[in-house]
Amino acid sequence: MNSELHYIVRQPKIEQENPPLLILLHGFGSNEEDLFSFASELPDELLIVSARAPYDMAFGGYAWYAITLDANDEKFSDLDEARKSLTKIADFIAYIKTTYKTDPNNTFLLGFSQGAILSYALSLNYPNKVNHVLALSGYINDELAPKDVSNLNITTDYYISHGSVDQVLPVEWARKAPEYLKTNNLENIYSEYPVGHGVAPQNFYNFKSWIEERL
Repeated sequence: MNSELHYIVRQPKIEQENPPLLILLHGFGSNEEDLFSFASELPDELLIVSARAPYDMAFGGYAWYAITLDANDEKFSDLDEARKSLTKIADFIAYIKTTYKTDPNNTFLLGFSQGAILSYALSLNYPNKVNHVLALSGYINDELAPKDVSNLNITTDYYISHGSVDQVLPVEWARKAPEYLKTNNLENIYSEYPVGHGVAPQNFYNFKSWIEERL
């Protein structure tokens, strides 16, 4: 069994038989090296795996799905590509869990921007495949979510953060996520930081603490 997605790994610095797993999903036009820069600062217990999106955008950038502008400068997401990527990510997580013998009950999925959108979608379409989601600068795309999640017995919890002056994905979009999750009795914490489309240092320390509490 091989992985369809290219990836890089940071082995746990503290050896254990079944380490907790953290998977990183980068944003549109980036690559697997981007979020991996966090790896050295994150808890030593974690096996950290950063995946590269499947669609090549040239200049070292990749996407989980295409985003195009129409004649009115409205953004259009290729949802067929997004769904194909979701399947690839689900298979990838299963592959990593098996290959590296990680703790089956402690998988974290951290996504930024497009990676966050797919992290939400994956957790809702593949109930409890991951135990914890960190959605940074993303939103829940209703078209990628099941019609009804109330009967899926999802136990995943969510850390959500967004820049209050994000010029790429409006903060109003992000604010709908905690409402949606609360309506479906899904545990989440939501925070905003006075930054644009990026991760503030304080945000990093807060999500690091959130991860540590779950190890």
